[in-house]
Amino acid sequence: MYLILLSNISQSSWILAFLAAIILGISKSGIKGIAIIIVTLMAIAFGAKESTGLIVPLLIAGDIFAVIYYNRHTQWRYILRFLPWMISGVLIGVLIGKDLDEETFKFGMAFIILGSVVMMYWWDRRKSKSVPTHWAFAGSIGIMAGITTMIGNLAGAFSNIFFLAMRLPKNEFIGTAAWLFFIVNVFKLPFHIFVWETITPETLWINLRLVPGILLGLLIGVRLVKIIKDEFYRKMILILTALGALLILIR
Repeated sequence: MYLILLSNISQSSWILAFLAAIILGISKSGIKGIAIIIVTLMAIAFGAKESTGLIVPLLIAGDIFAVIYYNRHTQWRYILRFLPWMISGVLIGVLIGKDLDEETFKFGMAFIILGSVVMMYWWDRRKSKSVPTHWAFAGSIGIMAGITTMIGNLAGAFSNIFFLAMRLPKNEFIGTAAWLFFIVNVFKLPFHIFVWETITPETLWINLRLVPGILLGLLIGVRLVKIIKDEFYRKMILILTALGALLILIR
């Protein structure tokens, strides 16, 4: 069991966690690709495995806003195609991550983060945007998304590639991803509570204190979605993400 006590949390950890909550709100408002920064900040603040349970209720809080705000743009046929594979990956992730020690978990998380950075960079640099739409493509990407979302809440890079391959317009992309992750994050809850025991009454109290940060991030993000330059944004995210993974390794 991974126990986090409120009395043991340092001021710097609270600052990092609140910043992560703001970024989470920005992410759920429609600016995709920055979830890795949230995971990195929370892992630095609370530890790699402990932070996975802390993040899930916060993600669900953000998901609720996203599904309400972007519901009219949801494309359910893509969710139905991707979700079964992702659920399978979550179940695999439960088994893989249950008995991992903190050190192994930390290195695994850093490896996944850096791998995601490489994947996103590779996608951006590709001249051809045509991606196979065979069921094996959705299956392989979906299983990896499920494993990484369970082990480290790091499915964003994989799901983004799938939705980009489907050539979804911005609002349809956001609305479809919102429902997908709301369903998957709710599905993950009992595993964090009863199997990994990373969600406890103490972690839920921490979540409640971070909700204002999510709300602030949502307000900021709704405005940023309309004005941010995509090219600058993606370069910034790639650099910050890679630095975050290195911070986890040397923490």
